[in-house]
Amino acid sequence: MKIFVFIKQVPDSGSVLRIQDDESWVEEDKLVFTANESDSYALEEALLLKEAHGGEVIACTLGPERSRQVLKDALSKGADRAIFLHDASFDNLDCNGLAKVFAKVIENEQCDLVLCGLQADDTGEAAVGPMLAEELHLPHVTMVVQTELLDGGLKVKQELEGGWFRQVETSLPALLTIQSGINKPRYASLRGIMAMKKKELRELTAADLGIPSTELAPMQTLQRIYVPVKTKETVYLEGAPEEVVAQLVDKLANEAKVL
Repeated sequence: MKIFVFIKQVPDSGSVLRIQDDESWVEEDKLVFTANESDSYALEEALLLKEAHGGEVIACTLGPERSRQVLKDALSKGADRAIFLHDASFDNLDCNGLAKVFAKVIENEQCDLVLCGLQADDTGEAAVGPMLAEELHLPHVTMVVQTELLDGGLKVKQELEGGWFRQVETSLPALLTIQSGINKPRYASLRGIMAMKKKELRELTAADLGIPSTELAPMQTLQRIYVPVKTKETVYLEGAPEEVVAQLVDKLANEAKVL
């Protein structure tokens, strides 16, 4: 079984975020970066499946030069090889662009299972996984908290709202987005760190993948990052019950815009 795992490098949750003067993004020069939490669980699930059933685990990330570290960590933990997507044309990709790039990589690999974290800790969009599955025409299950390999397929436990779960069976190849807490991610051993140095870490550009830059033009752009202004206003409604209800409905519909 060939398992592909996508890992994103994000600011550590303990980092202090400071917005740039032009409000285009946060100041990154003083941030500590680490692997996205749910991606770490996805990697561990891939390693557990490999140890139980055999196969190969390929880790992949896209980002600036510093992102290479998450691949080294994945190789140290047991991934067999890694692919680093590094190109200036990959800067400022939206979810659609990311899905197109990742799909091209996977098409060249012909893998059996694709694992992604549920969502990125920095943007929290939770969109790349399902969009990638659509690009690849693969069945997919989101918010997975348990996996079981079947003969020719996969059985997973999916988390729903309100504390509910359901069992889903799917054919392979397939894509899963993994929920944090599905397992206990391992630490890299000294032996693993030494072995990492001999494993393949391949760097690919847009030209290597045969993707024209015109296909990567973002469909959405980030306009501004700012701290919301905290405002509070207390309004007292007076009159008979019928009058108060009418005033309340009017304010909810025309001022708060929630009706």
